[in-house]
Amino acid sequence: MTSTDAQVRLMMRERSKGRTQEQTAVKANLKNRKTVAKYERLGQLPSELKKPRGYRTRADPFAEDWPQVEQMLEKAPELEAVILFEWLCEQHPGRYQEGQVRTLQRRVADWRALNQEQEAILEQVHRPGEVLQTDGTWLSKLEVTLAGQPFKHLLIHCVLPYSNWEWGAIAQSESQLALQRGLQSSLFKLGYVPSYHQTDNSSAATYQVKRSGERSYNQGYLDILNHFDLKPRTIAVGCPQQNGDVESSNGGLKQALQQHLLLRGSREFAYLGDYEDFLGQVMTKRNQRRQERLEEELAVMKPLQAPPLTAYQEVRVKVNRGSMIRVQHNVYSVPTHLIGQQVTVRIYEWQLEVYYRQTLIERLSRLVGQHKQQINYRHLIDTLLRKPGGFRDYRYREALFPSLVFRQAWDALQQWYAPRKADMVYLRILKLAASYLECEVAEALALLLTGSDRWDETDVQQLVEPHQVIAVPALAEPVVNLQQYDGLLQEVTYDPA
Repeated sequence: MTSTDAQVRLMMRERSKGRTQEQTAVKANLKNRKTVAKYERLGQLPSELKKPRGYRTRADPFAEDWPQVEQMLEKAPELEAVILFEWLCEQHPGRYQEGQVRTLQRRVADWRALNQEQEAILEQVHRPGEVLQTDGTWLSKLEVTLAGQPFKHLLIHCVLPYSNWEWGAIAQSESQLALQRGLQSSLFKLGYVPSYHQTDNSSAATYQVKRSGERSYNQGYLDILNHFDLKPRTIAVGCPQQNGDVESSNGGLKQALQQHLLLRGSREFAYLGDYEDFLGQVMTKRNQRRQERLEEELAVMKPLQAPPLTAYQEVRVKVNRGSMIRVQHNVYSVPTHLIGQQVTVRIYEWQLEVYYRQTLIERLSRLVGQHKQQINYRHLIDTLLRKPGGFRDYRYREALFPSLVFRQAWDALQQWYAPRKADMVYLRILKLAASYLECEVAEALALLLTGSDRWDETDVQQLVEPHQVIAVPALAEPVVNLQQYDGLLQEVTYDPA
């Protein structure tokens, strides 16, 4: 039985009290009196007697090839042990077994620990009320759904590093408008303004200066900060650890949201507003534990006095001859009566509003990214019916199939009719979808596609048009007797008695 330091200490105390070696062995639960005599003679604890082992218990299976492996690691330190093991097996078939890969992994790990330098994280001192850090973090892994549909989104997350107070706003991309929305909502929730705003080198805040390769601030971002009396601060390129507090808080918030969704029992939200309320409640609960240090920050901050910025950006564009407008490198269709006109587009986080002078013409879902298209067949169907020859090779033809069943219908028409007639039949069906309910036309097409007979737009129309016209009843014109109103105007005598 191996003796422990605690047993030997107890043994020494008992011997100092005059106990015999036999009594001490029983008291300290040692094997026998010889063990007591041994440690009395040595005068050391068991842990002090241990010496590091300087020899191998078994032969090193990689001793012969290790010098070559070491040279490869010096040239490419990022090589992984598993890949090196596969390479050794290819070079020396039959020399190594699958179970030896763990031994090589330990050898490689030891080599990295002794030879590979790493960049240390420099812990920063945070001063109260100095800076607000902002970062966009994706929340798609929460698997939230809105009205039954997966909701891909991110949170523009703002954190005060000293107190870890946090707030933010939901967005669909890390754009300048989203950054403005997240920063503004946080400042108005806080009611105070720190000295600096710190963010990473995203295109929402910075851009790359040509030739020099350095990054500078976007004028739009500087305008936002000037409005709130903030100074800009950014991290070095490729150094996310400099934004470490908000990065760390991202993980903590995601974990908290995950737990509260489990408590809620559902990840489904009927409206975006309901989900935003849920996020606000979780962040409010997390902030309650930070009030003491937050008070220290508020004491040195400036009160927020700036009015809120508008929730949109405004651009002027011209509608081209194809009844399209180009906004933020994406193409949108608009009604054809606007062709050749200048329109004003208000760009919100989730939608666009198209105005002609002061009249709202259209609301469109905002596309994320570049070189995408959003074409509404209802804007173009009348033009296509007048020019059916332009349909087959139309650049945005795929957008003229609202759903899969419409594409299947056109494919079936191609087999039954000549190309021009097939196009005309389909365009007339598309006109029905624009005139009636698209879902009803889709149901009619699905029904017709189950049969084997040919059909055209008249068959679809018979299924879609109402079979019974409800007549509006004729109402008799009421006769008004004005004498009844005259009776209400007669003088009423008031008797105070």
